[in-house]
Amino acid sequence: MAKVQTVLGPVDARELGVSLMHEHLMIGWPGWEADVKSAQPTRSDSFKLCIDRIEELKGHGMRTLLDPCPIDLGRNVEFAAEVAQRTGINLICATGLYKEDLGANAYFRFRAGFQDVIAEMAEIFEGEIRDGIGETRIKAGIIKVATGEGQITPYEETVLRAAARAHKATGVPITTHTEHGTMGPQQLDIFAAEGVDLSHVIVGHSCGNSDLRYHTSMLDRGCYLGFDRFGLEILQPDRLRKAALAGLIAIGFDHRMVLSHDSVWCWLGRPLPRNVGTLDNWEPTFVFREIVPWLRDAGVSQVKIDNLLVQNPRRFFEGQ
Repeated sequence: MAKVQTVLGPVDARELGVSLMHEHLMIGWPGWEADVKSAQPTRSDSFKLCIDRIEELKGHGMRTLLDPCPIDLGRNVEFAAEVAQRTGINLICATGLYKEDLGANAYFRFRAGFQDVIAEMAEIFEGEIRDGIGETRIKAGIIKVATGEGQITPYEETVLRAAARAHKATGVPITTHTEHGTMGPQQLDIFAAEGVDLSHVIVGHSCGNSDLRYHTSMLDRGCYLGFDRFGLEILQPDRLRKAALAGLIAIGFDHRMVLSHDSVWCWLGRPLPRNVGTLDNWEPTFVFREIVPWLRDAGVSQVKIDNLLVQNPRRFFEGQ
């Protein structure tokens, strides 16, 4: 009986139910603290916004939300635990580090001149999984790593190898960020070289690429793909995400994909400027309001839709 670690403690994987596998309650890009002129929302305002959004999601049947915010993007697990306590959902938080160009990498790049930072990072990830994050005792239930567009830098490779070793030591699975649907196969190569069973990996933001050869080259290796940026049309038109999703379902891969939006609900520092027409649908009910009905209209069975939203998250955490 597989257990999944949430911010409120372990739950049976069979209790996850309808799951969104990549959303963010709160994000802070490294350096946000330097923007001393920004008007910060109050904690109570942010808390109310998150509660309201989760209650709306619960109205669509959602029971589990994965917030894969890594250590260096303003992660606040105590805030997440309070949200989970108030709403009664399963909320899973992450350990791990972000990609080089937008993460907080200076410390470990400096350390790499003196020590084995793969071992140091792995020790940190394992500690947050086994013992808890800082003094909170809240344990991470997933490892989050990331790579940039068109290449994996030496720093990013270090993070991926550390994640692989922490996964092997703890059994906790890995979810990734890819940029514009690139470098997913190369991420898998690094994990495989470290001995990871790729059924324990979600290659995130794979919907940023509409080439089915890109997708099947990974799916054939047994991993999961995140079609997890629906509504984020400033990066990729949803019609291309839909076309790729429908094509992969048609050839039998409904059992290896998960859905989400990568939406960010609260920003540390100044809020994200919203460009009219390009971010209107980037909010966390879009999959339920638009994508699921579209799948039904396209003739996709309820069994396959349930795979995307219920069975695949469960199988992923069970290591199937």
